[in-house]
Amino acid sequence: MLAAKPAQLPATSSICTLRGSLLTLAVLTLASFTVLSLKSLRSPPLQQQPSARNTLIAVSKSDEEFPEIYHTPEIFKLNYVEMEKKFKVYIYPDGDPNTFYQTPRKLTGKYSSEGYFFQNIRESRFRTEDPDQADLFFIPISCHKMRGKGTSYENMTIIVKDYVESLISKYPYWNRTLGADHFFVTCHDVGVRATEGLPFLVKNSIRVVCSPSYDVGFIPHKDVALPQVLQPFALPAGGNDLGNRTNLGFWAGHRNSKIRVILARVWENDTELDISNNRISRATGHLVYQKRFYRTKFCICPGGSQVNSARITDSIHYGCVPVILSDYYDLPFNDILDWRKFTVILREKDVYQLKQILKGIPDAEFARLHKNLVKVQKHFQWNTPPVQYDAFHMVMYELWLRHRVIKY
Repeated sequence: MLAAKPAQLPATSSICTLRGSLLTLAVLTLASFTVLSLKSLRSPPLQQQPSARNTLIAVSKSDEEFPEIYHTPEIFKLNYVEMEKKFKVYIYPDGDPNTFYQTPRKLTGKYSSEGYFFQNIRESRFRTEDPDQADLFFIPISCHKMRGKGTSYENMTIIVKDYVESLISKYPYWNRTLGADHFFVTCHDVGVRATEGLPFLVKNSIRVVCSPSYDVGFIPHKDVALPQVLQPFALPAGGNDLGNRTNLGFWAGHRNSKIRVILARVWENDTELDISNNRISRATGHLVYQKRFYRTKFCICPGGSQVNSARITDSIHYGCVPVILSDYYDLPFNDILDWRKFTVILREKDVYQLKQILKGIPDAEFARLHKNLVKVQKHFQWNTPPVQYDAFHMVMYELWLRHRVIKY
C-alpha cells in the first residue's frame, strides 16, 4: 500500500496541471474577446452592401427627379426604366394618310395633344414594325382631322366603324384578346361620339381621351386620361417667383357649363378674386390673359363643356397653382402623380366658399404646392422629338401599366 501511494502523486499533479492550463486558456480567451469587443466599439463599423430596398430609398431621396409628387417614387422609377427598354407598340398601317387617318391636321391649339401623340409614337423607340413583338396595338384614327374636314358626326361614326371592322377581318390580333390590347387616342369629344357605333371598341379597347369623366363611360383602370395642353405656350414657364404672385385667384372664360355660371355669378364682383365672365379680349393688351397667370397664386379651373380644361395645364406651365373645380374628373397621370401635392382639388359645391378656402391655405402650404408644381411641369409638356418624362412618355407609361394586366 505504501509503495503504491507515491505512484499516484504524479497523476494527481498532472490533473491539476491540466486543469490549471485549461483555466488559464479560458481566462486568456475571455480576455481576448473582451479586448476585441472593446476595439470594435471604438472603431467605425465595416461598410455593408445595402439591400435593394435600401438602395432604392437612398436613390429616391437624393434624386430630385423623384420627390413627393409621386405616389410611389421608387416603383415609378424602376418601372419607367423597364418600360423604355421593353415596351413595343404596333401601328396599323391601313388607311389613307391624306384623308382621315394617321396624322391630325395640326400640332397647335387646344387639341394639339392628339397630334403630338400621333407624331411622337412614330418617331419613338416604342414603335415596332413586327406585330408579333408588340405589347399593344395602336388604331390610328384622328376624329379631330375628320372634324376639320367638315365630316358630320353620322359619317364619322360610319368611317370609324368600317375602318375598325376592316382591321378585325384583315388581321388576327384583335380577336386574340377581343381588342383588350388595342388603343386609340382622341382629344376631342367628337372622337368619343364617333366611336358610339362600335360598343365593343369602347368596352374592350383602351381609350386615351382628354375628357375622362366617370359619368360618361370612362373606366379608370382601363382607359387613360390624356392631358389637354394648349401648345405652343405664348410665354415661358413660370415658377420660383412667389414674390410676384400678389393676386389671390384668377379665372376668365366662357360660361359654357353650370359650374362656370355659378362661379361668375358669385365671384365676378369680388375685390380679391379676379373673376371675368368672358375671355380677356386681345384689345386690352398683348398677352394680358397669359400674364395674369404670372401674378396669381391660385388659378381656378372649372370644367367647361367637358369635365376637362386646358386651363389646368396652362396654370401648371405658368406656375399658378390650379384649383380644380370638377366632379367626376379622372385627372391625367393620376396613377403616378399625387395631385394633392401641387393642386387644390375641390368639389363643385365648394364654389360658394371658394375665397374662404383659398385664404385659409397657409403661406407655407402655398409655397410647398408651388414648389411641387414646378417639378411636374415637364410632365405636361409635349416635345418633338419626345424627351424623357414629358407628356408623351407619361402617356406611354400609363399604357405600359395597363398592358401588364392584359394576359390571355
